[in-house]
Amino acid sequence: MTTRTARSATSRSATSRAASSRRRGRYGAPAVLLAPFLLLFTACTLVPVGYAIHLSLYTEQRGGLGFGGTETLFTGWGNYARALKDDAFLEGFANIALYCLMYIPVMIALALALALLLDSALARAKRFFQLALFIPHAVPGIIAALIWMYLYTPGISPVLDLLETAGTSPDLLGNPLPAVVNMALWQWTGYNVVIFYAALQAIPREVLEAAVVDGAGPVRTAISIKMPLIRASLAMVGLFTVIGSLQLFTEPMILHGTAPGVTSAWTPNMYAYTAAFERSDYGLAAASSVLLAAAAALLSFAVTRLTRPRPESRKSRKERAA
Repeated sequence: MTTRTARSATSRSATSRAASSRRRGRYGAPAVLLAPFLLLFTACTLVPVGYAIHLSLYTEQRGGLGFGGTETLFTGWGNYARALKDDAFLEGFANIALYCLMYIPVMIALALALALLLDSALARAKRFFQLALFIPHAVPGIIAALIWMYLYTPGISPVLDLLETAGTSPDLLGNPLPAVVNMALWQWTGYNVVIFYAALQAIPREVLEAAVVDGAGPVRTAISIKMPLIRASLAMVGLFTVIGSLQLFTEPMILHGTAPGVTSAWTPNMYAYTAAFERSDYGLAAASSVLLAAAAALLSFAVTRLTRPRPESRKSRKERAA
């Protein structure tokens, strides 16, 4: 009886060891593969965000006439209140909102139209046009902004000189918003064309052939068949474009000083940059950056919810099954 009990205990122990070994094998490989990403994500994202939040809770105060050094004081939500009460910071969000209203619909519509043209059966030299459309994105943003500033500046722009010869003299920098939108369109449209074109190429050819057999023309096929099938790519591009628009910095920063309407706080990013590197107010800069990150997170959540496909109701599933 004792021998049988010992054998059963040994069997249970071996079974538990085998089960734990299987569990380690099941979770060990994913953990090893995810470890580099988690380390980089922690070092490059979580730690800077945590430091920014910590920095936003403090402010530096100079003593006396400025000869007594600086003292770090805990202000809690004081820097956040200063940023939210500053008209320049709020006007930066208003400029970003107008920028998004002009830029996002035009960019997505233009990129989608070009991708549909490349995917059509009548398109020729597709590889060449893909490369030609993607080349502007390969140019570094600051170099592209400098080129466009050269083209916008009166007196040195060959385009404006040609227009003046024709009898017109437009002031392209009088209202900087269309100029900034044009610069962003030039850089990012081709990038999104590649994303949409890759999604269109993944559509099963049988579906498109069935649409042609049913009598659908190229326009009807593009609108009724292709566009609904790449909805996930449209949502992804919309999400990334919203996040990128909130981080607008390079183009208006290059135009600052040339375009009279672009102030040092024209966007929230420029406001944070000015507070940190021109006024040395790191607490205010950190607070404005955290507020910008919170706005980006809320907008990302809203875009994700709006573009998520609605779950099919139980009634419609029963009707379809019937």
